[in-house]
Amino acid sequence: MNAECGRSDHNYPSLLASWRGTKSFQDVSCAGATTNEMWQAQGGNPAQLDALDRNDDLVTVQIGGNDVGFGSIISTCARLGVQDPAGNPCERSYKAGGYDQLALAVLRTAPKIDQVLRAVHRRAPHARVLLVGYPDLLPDDGVGCFPAVPFAAKDFSYLRDTEKRLNLMLRAVAAWNRVEYVDTYGPTVGHDMCKAPADRWIEPLRPAAPAAPAHPNALGEDAMARAVLDRLDHGRGRG
Repeated sequence: MNAECGRSDHNYPSLLASWRGTKSFQDVSCAGATTNEMWQAQGGNPAQLDALDRNDDLVTVQIGGNDVGFGSIISTCARLGVQDPAGNPCERSYKAGGYDQLALAVLRTAPKIDQVLRAVHRRAPHARVLLVGYPDLLPDDGVGCFPAVPFAAKDFSYLRDTEKRLNLMLRAVAAWNRVEYVDTYGPTVGHDMCKAPADRWIEPLRPAAPAAPAHPNALGEDAMARAVLDRLDHGRGRG
């Protein structure tokens, strides 16, 4: 466990390395990292791209959510949801300027992801590169679960669509850079943070299992690792 980064040794990269019997493995993922931390230190942790080597044969990357602003979005929507639990105050707030600020944030993140993937190719030119998408955080049917997850009823579908827009962008940028995209949303539908503890793979804002808020628990990390493994075993050549 890396305490500064909140990095578990049972996260999906560690599970994947264990299952595949990988002899040499580095996990430099770090909570709160944006694409900036690919090139610059994050606290006492060096730039993530510094971990790459020309001899690497596999690189998995999951990045972009913090560039869009996952943390601030969650806190903003939770605060507004308590004030107007039946409405869509979060959506109204992010669209108050006449455009969707979150949709724009996703678009602005696309070139940053492009730069990351280009840098990965340069530093590990022989590696198979997989860009990992984000799992299903909220109910795919858009039905909320206030107050367990304190977003307003009509904001659940807006936030769900924002995450889907992020994943679609990641898939497109991956294809542009000849990188394989790993869909972790589809395999985790039905196990979002609104589900009962026995069924959920994503912890709510007040976790009941060892995991960060709005992040995968042990079952979620297992599901993500299996999605990456399936891509490695069967997916080369697919979009």
